[in-house]
Amino acid sequence: MSAATDRKAGTSDAAPPHMQAHGAMITVGDVDNERNGFDPTSMLTDWDLGTVSTLPDGRRLRTFEVEVEDKEIEIAPGVMFPAWTFNGRVPGPSLRAMEGERLRIILRNYGSHPHSMHFHGIHAARMDGIPGAGVINPGEEFVYEFDARPFGCHLYHCHALPLARHIHKGMYGLFVIDPDPELRPEFRDVALTRLHGSPENARWQELAMVMNAFDTNFDGENEFYACNTIAHCYAKKPIRIEKSRPVRIYLANLTEFDPINSFHIHGNFFDYFDQGTTLTPTLKTVDLIMQCQAQRGILEFTFGEHADHEPGLYMFHAHQSEFTELGWMGMFDVVEEVA
Repeated sequence: MSAATDRKAGTSDAAPPHMQAHGAMITVGDVDNERNGFDPTSMLTDWDLGTVSTLPDGRRLRTFEVEVEDKEIEIAPGVMFPAWTFNGRVPGPSLRAMEGERLRIILRNYGSHPHSMHFHGIHAARMDGIPGAGVINPGEEFVYEFDARPFGCHLYHCHALPLARHIHKGMYGLFVIDPDPELRPEFRDVALTRLHGSPENARWQELAMVMNAFDTNFDGENEFYACNTIAHCYAKKPIRIEKSRPVRIYLANLTEFDPINSFHIHGNFFDYFDQGTTLTPTLKTVDLIMQCQAQRGILEFTFGEHADHEPGLYMFHAHQSEFTELGWMGMFDVVEEVA
């Protein structure tokens, strides 16, 4: 009996049923997360909240420290990639603050090339992270300082030239600003659900997800696609979701060399808040959205409203088949209660 026939017969070396989707086109083996220094499962929820202090005028100051490091990472089993990283990971830390706070981001460049942090937000020109306004050479330090506004799901990335190379090498991350509920009394209840640390927010299962890809032979085309860097990571280790609690995904697309990326969920629909700068949905009851590079948004849904939503594995992926089969596919493991 051939190996292929043996696998079809369901013997012990067959892929688990949920990993046979898309013709069993899935990476073989496991990535060494410990060697990488980051775990894509932990990345979903490990928000970097910085250090909070009080300014002389009584305002809250939130300080983040970010270091640039050249680092070889494993993006698929046995496939290494020479990345440029923020705090040793790709994507970089998911920075989170509250609307109206003063932000101070200290960038130290321990890499081999000039780098910067360009924030999608409102700030002065000298804080823009472009050449002449925050791009620093190896061994240098720069402090970005501005107010956290507007609220929403944003991002940061290196804006040194050539831009495509710096983004493709891994220099990007989420930058989330929670709304201040007291500033919009008409939507106060909704805003409270987005405010990290509030009882209303604790009900939600929030996930940080960055769609990205890697050109491993540097020909200007991607060989691997992923969400949070590691190909098929959430197919091999599905994301646990508690059926009775709502889900909120902060989603951004940082894919280089492809004009768009997408997110599709199986067996469910979601509300979508483009850029996350409103408290009412941009799109209601959709199961697929597209994002160009640097576009981002918030997805909200639940598996607890419909009788058909029994516990089990629900797929999510890009709806470009090539992206799916080259790494950008995962599963939600919906359970009655998370242990």
